[in-house]
Amino acid sequence: MGRTSATGVTPDYWDEACRHLVKRDRVMKKLIPAFGEARLQSRSDAFTTLARSIIGQQISVKTAQAAWEKFSGLIGGSANRVQPAAVLALPDGALRAAGLSARKVDYLCDLAQNFEAGKVHVRQWAQMEDEAIIDELVAIRGIGRWTAEMFLIFHLMRPNVMPLDDPRLLKGISENYFSGEPVSRAEAREVGDAWSPYRSVATWYIWRSLDPLPVE
Repeated sequence: MGRTSATGVTPDYWDEACRHLVKRDRVMKKLIPAFGEARLQSRSDAFTTLARSIIGQQISVKTAQAAWEKFSGLIGGSANRVQPAAVLALPDGALRAAGLSARKVDYLCDLAQNFEAGKVHVRQWAQMEDEAIIDELVAIRGIGRWTAEMFLIFHLMRPNVMPLDDPRLLKGISENYFSGEPVSRAEAREVGDAWSPYRSVATWYIWRSLDPLPVE
């Protein structure tokens, strides 16, 4: 799945993916060298990764990082490993004080309850297809396809995910491929056809073209 380092786990396929994308795509030929040795890294457990995705919904990378730091600071311990029980132990008011909307507080609590009750099958995910995992995750209240796809990319490190519901991806494709003109999902999907079977990697570089802060 990946190589473990002092900072996290990096996908084994990353270097091969970069070579493939540089050969196949004119934009990737410029973007990938621009970010040096940066790599996608998975540092957290399944619950923490999903919680971070919920907090990061529809906001910038920088804003999401600040919100996560406030949230994890309330709970204490490692920001890379938040326990469901610790989330459930906090009153809603404390979570709201961290800058989270009422809806995101509800989603985080529902996620924690599902994990505490054993309703997610973490140990089976490694053997499941992408779409089967998405189906399981979106059954949890507050988790849509976007959040499930973020989980596939950042936790399971699946190589060929293209989150077409992500506004930053569409914006990045617009700026890098269409001179800033708005793009439809169909147009974005067509761009992504050239990225396959490493659409997750290309998506990560598109995000970084908008915000140099590494996406986690």
